[in-house]
Amino acid sequence: MSFLRRLLGGDERDGDADLPAAPPISDEEADAAEREHEREMLHAESERLDDLRQRQLRYAAHAWTPPEQGGERRADDEASTTG
Repeated sequence: MSFLRRLLGGDERDGDADLPAAPPISDEEADAAEREHEREMLHAESERLDDLRQRQLRYAAHAWTPPEQGGERRADDEASTTG
């Protein structure tokens, strides 16, 4: 809103003068507010995703991945040559 006031030529302090100064909050209150926000975000995310996508995300760590190919040995390694 202050951007619009400055753009239209109004004084930017007009709207801010009637707002009381916010008291500082403690670390515990900030942590609680952050946890509540994270809970709300997780709830909104769970509403957005269907059951299949939720299961896919839940079990992604247990999904099978193919083994890496090639191993650690390389053709130019001198220690791997026997002759």
